Amino acid sequence: MNNHEIDYKLHGDDMQFVEVELDPQETVIAEAGGLMMMDDDITMETIFGDGSSNQGGGFVGKLIGAGKRVITGESLFMTTFTNQGSGKKHVSFASPYPGKIVPMDLSEMNGKIICQKDAFLAAAKGVSVGVEFQRKIGAGFFGGEGFIMQKLEGDGLAFVHAGGTIHKRELQPGEKLRVDTGCLVAMTGDVDYNIEFVGGVKTALFGGEGIFFATLSGPGTVWVQSLPFSRLASKVFAALPEKGGNKGEGGIGGVFDLFNK
Repeated sequence: MNNHEIDYKLHGDDMQFVEVELDPQETVIAEAGGLMMMDDDITMETIFGDGSSNQGGGFVGKLIGAGKRVITGESLFMTTFTNQGSGKKHVSFASPYPGKIVPMDLSEMNGKIICQKDAFLAAAKGVSVGVEFQRKIGAGFFGGEGFIMQKLEGDGLAFVHAGGTIHKRELQPGEKLRVDTGCLVAMTGDVDYNIEFVGGVKTALFGGEGIFFATLSGPGTVWVQSLPFSRLASKVFAALPEKGGNKGEGGIGGVFDLFNK
């Protein structure tokens, strides 16, 4: 195996965090800002890219790896956490919003997972975090979340975060599933992925669900989330008073509004 073999434990239900157990000199990589807590003797280091061995040697190879992450909208840097002590140590990473953390053993998935660009949370050192371009460029311009996705490659553990409830679906050969582009969390590399236009002008303009679906064809495994962060953020934004949302919501603010009219 090329990846560090880490152990882990999930805590919580709707606001989960993952506790990773590191043996001496074992390392885990994570997005900047994902750290919750860590034991003494664990050292942090900021690196270009993901620190995987397939980036190539020298500064240029590291810069290319970091550049791929910038394309997906992520930070130029990642953080490594290494156990420099003599015994087992623990480091924990928290979910950024309500949902579930999904551990994925890449060695059981033909070494590759394709996921939303903001779904990756942490992984064993050696897992490569790259870019997955869709074959049809129209998916990028019209599919919203569909064109540029991340790919996780290697033979180690990776942790992916999803909003709300996570649903795992096994697709049989030739079986198709249409998913809202924002609700697609991840899929195995053997799933055929495309963007499909939703017919009917009324559906597109008034249906409230957008005008494009991700069409997934089996065989393979798909993970779907019930609450994409973009959907959650749009609801919160719409409810802000200065944005014309409902100020009262049945609370005391609504009483004051009544007297001010």
